[in-house]
Amino acid sequence: MSDKIEVLAVAPLMPFLMDQLRAEYTVHDRIHVSDPDAFAAVAPRIRGVVANGEAKVPRELIAKLPALEVISVFGVGYDGVDVAAAHERGVPVTNTPEVLNDDVADLAIGLLLSIARRIPQADKFVRAGSWLNGPIPLARKATGARLGIVGIGRIGQAIADRAKAFRMDISYTARSPRAGVPYTYYPNAEALAAAVDFLVVITPGGAATRGMIDAKVLKALGPQGYLINVARGTVVDQPALIAALQAGDIAGAALDVFVDEPNVPAVLREMNNVVLTPHIGSGTRQTREAMGQLTFDNLRAHFAGQPLLTPVAS
Repeated sequence: MSDKIEVLAVAPLMPFLMDQLRAEYTVHDRIHVSDPDAFAAVAPRIRGVVANGEAKVPRELIAKLPALEVISVFGVGYDGVDVAAAHERGVPVTNTPEVLNDDVADLAIGLLLSIARRIPQADKFVRAGSWLNGPIPLARKATGARLGIVGIGRIGQAIADRAKAFRMDISYTARSPRAGVPYTYYPNAEALAAAVDFLVVITPGGAATRGMIDAKVLKALGPQGYLINVARGTVVDQPALIAALQAGDIAGAALDVFVDEPNVPAVLREMNNVVLTPHIGSGTRQTREAMGQLTFDNLRAHFAGQPLLTPVAS
């Protein structure tokens, strides 16, 4: 038997991270799902769990791992991890904040420009030869527009920094006004939506924000308003969004995240007033490698008895 520390990967991980993990640890790759009998045999020896931002690490799984010492998440989001259950056991949870801020903020602005200027639709227009029959309909100007940001954490502020280059009038909502944030505060998403042209969602996922962007918020955003979601699919009431798009209650949407990924409703895929991307907020090689390194470094720090680099508080 190897004397390497044994860890459980509960989700598909990037190859460069798996290579690092396998060089230093004995990695059991998702056997809790694929081979329950094998999992039952090794569960008492598993000391670490490695997850991604979409993975589920529920209380029930944690309870089956009596030797568990640390959960390291590849991603800034960790709403699938029962942090309370982990902390009850004295098991710290880590994630990978900061390293993906720029990529997600870049994509948010890219999606905003894409839906406002209808860039994907214009690309299809040229490829289909439609230009030969006349010009494409006019689009919506982005510079100088009113931008609302739902969630003003690190990524929200990075989005605002970029929006300033477009001379946008920036507002936000959060649980309370943020000290040092110079933008107009609104007490809730509905009030914010009523005051802006583009509503960008970048609040954390989880039970507290599930369905936050509902029919009332979309109605407040209005027939000239656009929704951009780079947070979690669960933050938006997806059926309400589809209904709003179909009814013309909002002008359009640009979405990087969905409720049941990778399953995207056919009705959304067929709409011409939406832009869809496959959850690529942090999807550059440079950032994914930095995230993988931080995931690995948190695990290594724990087993070396050193302070964790990026522990999750709650």
